[in-house]
Amino acid sequence: MTAKNKLGVFDLTMIVVSLVIGMGIFRTPANVAAASPTPFLFYLCWIMGGVVALCGALTYAEIGSRLPVTGGYYKVFSYAYHPSIAFAINCLILVSNAASGSGVALIGSEYISSVLFPGETDTAFLLNAQILIALGAIAIFYLVNMLGLRMSSRTQNVLMIVKICLVLLLVTPLFLGDHHAAATAADAVSPVTPAFREYLKAFGIGLVAVSFTFGGYQQSINFGAEVERPNRNIPRGIFGGIFLIIILYMLINYAYVNVIGFEELKTSKNIAAIMASKVFGENAERILSILLFLGVLAYINALLLSNPRVMYAMVDDKILPPAFQKRNKKGALTVGLTVFAGISAFIVFFAKEFDTLLSFTIFLDSFGMALSAGAIFLLRRRTKHLDDTGIYKMKLYPLLPIIFIAAYSFVAISLLITQTRLSLIGLGVMAVFIVLYFSISSARKQRK
Repeated sequence: MTAKNKLGVFDLTMIVVSLVIGMGIFRTPANVAAASPTPFLFYLCWIMGGVVALCGALTYAEIGSRLPVTGGYYKVFSYAYHPSIAFAINCLILVSNAASGSGVALIGSEYISSVLFPGETDTAFLLNAQILIALGAIAIFYLVNMLGLRMSSRTQNVLMIVKICLVLLLVTPLFLGDHHAAATAADAVSPVTPAFREYLKAFGIGLVAVSFTFGGYQQSINFGAEVERPNRNIPRGIFGGIFLIIILYMLINYAYVNVIGFEELKTSKNIAAIMASKVFGENAERILSILLFLGVLAYINALLLSNPRVMYAMVDDKILPPAFQKRNKKGALTVGLTVFAGISAFIVFFAKEFDTLLSFTIFLDSFGMALSAGAIFLLRRRTKHLDDTGIYKMKLYPLLPIIFIAAYSFVAISLLITQTRLSLIGLGVMAVFIVLYFSISSARKQRK
C-alpha cells in the first residue's frame, strides 16, 4: 500500500471517534439515570467510564504500536494466547458488530422515516420503509468501501464532523442560560440514602451502559499496517480520539440533566429529540432527525471499514480461506467486506432480537476487552527488543492496564449476577466457537 493511501493522524482520530460515538450517547444516559439513585452516582458512572476509557486507550495505543498489523484486534489474542481464543472471541464480536450496525441502521431509519413520511400512520408501511432505508444505508456504504480505504476514510471524516456538530448542538443549552430544567426535590437530594450494597449494584448496572457507550475504540488497532508511521500515529490517533469523546460525553450528559431534569431523564427514550424540542422548538426535531441519520451512517461506515480486517487476520492462522485477503484495484477487502455487509443486511430482518443478542455480547465484549488488554504484559516481554526503536510506551505501567482490566471484570461480574442466563449463554456460544476452531484445524490436518 502506497504512502498516499495510508491513514494519517486525523483520519485515525476520526475513525476512533466514529467507532465509539454511535447511537449510544443518544439513548444510554436514560439507562444510567434509571439505574442511579442520585445525580452524583450518574455523573460518577460517566466519569469512571471516561477514566477507564483513557486507561484503555493508552493500553491499546501501546499494543497497536508494538503489533502494527492489519486485523490487530484478532492478532493480539492469537499472538498472546492461542488462535482458538482469537477465533472464538472475534467471531462473536463480528456477529455482535453486524447486529449492532444493523440495529443502529434501523434506529436511524426510524428517525428519517418521520421526515420522509410525516403523518403516516400505516404501521406495516412504515416498518417496510424503515427496513428498506436500513438496507439502503448498508448497501451505499458497502459501495463506498469498495472504492478503497482513502474514499471511505474521507467519507468518514465528513460524517464524523456532522456527528460532532450534532453533539455540540445538543450542549448549546449550557451556554444559553435560560433553558435549565426546574430541579425537583428528587434531583437535588435523594430522600433515602441507599445502602452501600445498593450503590455498588447501581454503579455496576450503570457502568454496563457506560462501557457500551464508550466501547469500540479498541477496533482501531485493526488498521495498524495501514497507518502512516504507525509507531507514532496509532498512539496519537487513539489518545486524541478518546480524549475528544470524553469531553463531548461529559458535556452532553450535563446538558441532559440540566435541560430535561434527572427524574424525567430516567423515563425518557428519545432524549436527543426531547432536548432539541425543549431548546429550539418542535421544528428542531425534524432537523435533528436528519443529523442523527447522518450520524448513523458514520457508524455503519466505520464498522464496514474495521471488521473485514479482522477476517483478513484470520487467514494467517488458516481459519478462513485466502479469499478473505483478496483486494480489488482500490485496495478494498472485497470478500470480507461483502460477507460482513451481507451478515448486517441479513440481521436487519431479525432486529426484534437485537436487545437479547447485545445483552450477552456485552458480557463477552467485557471478557474480550479484559483479555486483550492483558496481552500488554506478554507483549512487553516478547517485544522488548522494540523498546529503543521509537515505539510508544505508556507511563504509569502497569497501573493503567490493571485499572482497565479490573473495571471490565467488574462489568462482567455485574452482568453475570444480574443477567446470569444471558451471560451463561454467551459463554456457551464462545465455547461452541472454540470447538469449531479445533474441528476446522483437525479437518485441515487430515487433508494434508
